[in-house]
Amino acid sequence: MGILDKFKSNKSAHKAAHKASDAAEKKMNERTGGKYEQQIDSGQQQAERRLGMERDRPDQP
Repeated sequence: MGILDKFKSNKSAHKAAHKASDAAEKKMNERTGGKYEQQIDSGQQQAERRLGMERDRPDQP
């Protein structure tokens, strides 16, 4: 079992990761003045998808 497998099965880690991801997105949007909001959102979604953190999945908070 790899480190990402352990992460994927840990619900509290998911919650913390989502919170950190949202904070990073907010900070980047503040620094760019919202100019690249769509690109930042797209990048956040891709990163979360690759880590198995899709928000549309019903088994996640």
